[in-house]
Amino acid sequence: MVMVHGDDKGLVLPPKVASVQVIVIPVPYKDADTQGIFDACSETAEELNKAGFRAETDLRDNYSPGWKYSNWELKGVPLRIEIGPKDMQNQQVRVVRRDNGAKEDILRTNLVDHIKDLLDNVQQSLFDAAKQKRDACVVVAKTWEEFTKALNEKRMILAPWCDEEEVERDVKARTKGEMGACKTLCTPFEQPELPEGTLCFASGKPAKKWTYWGRSY
Repeated sequence: MVMVHGDDKGLVLPPKVASVQVIVIPVPYKDADTQGIFDACSETAEELNKAGFRAETDLRDNYSPGWKYSNWELKGVPLRIEIGPKDMQNQQVRVVRRDNGAKEDILRTNLVDHIKDLLDNVQQSLFDAAKQKRDACVVVAKTWEEFTKALNEKRMILAPWCDEEEVERDVKARTKGEMGACKTLCTPFEQPELPEGTLCFASGKPAKKWTYWGRSY
């Protein structure tokens, strides 16, 4: 999860597994009603927690808002809510997504519904992006030549296999190198069609199923 979703700023956590889904940060300017802003942050987090979300506030007064943004981005919190004097005046909050940095202003009256929709969207977007990256790395190989070519390109390989441990041990021995040996990764539950007469890419014996292969880097 860390490797698939993370970026140069740190973790990017899917909302369903994030211990904190929403962090609420006050943005008080000079001469602003700081206590009023702090109270609004606490009320916002309380409202979200009552609605079933995992929300927290960061009311520490020894760090700047910018420092807090970076700190919570590092931790991968899916959504950040900022509340400043203008937001108080307009009865709104600013919401920032961790996955793509998109910002939008939301009226307090629509907060709970909008946060739910945003978290659902973040979850689906992360899944879709990860699946797209994975699918782009998968190569179907039916022969040893196709298999070794894809392996040298650091791809994950879907290949017909006779399902014999001895053959897997042989593949490991034949592919052993500086980057490690190739091995079976998993067998998909939803099997692609395996036409009659399909042969194992490694042994030439009749294939019994499709299996993913690759190196663990």
